[in-house]
Amino acid sequence: MDVRWEEAGWERLTGRAGRKRLPVWDCTVGLVVGHESVLLVDPGSCVREGAQVRAEAERLTGRRVTHIAFTHGHFDHVLGAAAFAGAEVFAAVGLDALLAAGREELRQDAVRHGLAEAEATEAVDLLALPRHPVSGERTLELGGLQVLLANVGPGHTGHDLAVFVPGERETVFCGDLVEESGEPMAGPDAVPGQWPAALDRLLALGGGDALYVPGHGAVVTAEFVRAQRATLAARFGVSGA
Repeated sequence: MDVRWEEAGWERLTGRAGRKRLPVWDCTVGLVVGHESVLLVDPGSCVREGAQVRAEAERLTGRRVTHIAFTHGHFDHVLGAAAFAGAEVFAAVGLDALLAAGREELRQDAVRHGLAEAEATEAVDLLALPRHPVSGERTLELGGLQVLLANVGPGHTGHDLAVFVPGERETVFCGDLVEESGEPMAGPDAVPGQWPAALDRLLALGGGDALYVPGHGAVVTAEFVRAQRATLAARFGVSGA
């Protein structure tokens, strides 16, 4: 156990990756540390929360966050991005245009889910849009560590991105394609008929022994992802193994 990470409320997953479950919406943020660069997976729900995550990440790694990956475009996963000045932001292709055109909808969704109106307005006004679209797979070199960004959706949304981290045990940050602390949420932007196939792509990416990090909840195994895939296939009437 890495006491520094544990004392800061972070869960160390491998030698190069860790994560934290943020309060209120139980949203996971991931941290991947190379010798030269640091990748954050989802920056939190508002500028205040993002600033707290940034400060903790800098204390834990000794350097600033240089890259951010949005797993999808929901408010609790993107609105902290303004706290990371200068970071390069990556997302599934098309999410930049969706966020740019849907700022008011994003703000209203955040307020509807309980974020203070002033904080929601600030975060949306300052939102750092992704400038690096991922249409298939893209490798990030973090210095002695190559991380794979994979556009595995659609499923939970039309723009789902997974982050694969190699190491002593492969780690896959799944976003809300996988949820452990509750039933997977299928909102109006979900693509239910393709969600099980997105989980197939996640499983192909990570394999049977990987750690799968859901957008909400405890870290799970491939067995859990396969079971959730079967549940979603039955729920949405999708045939196939």
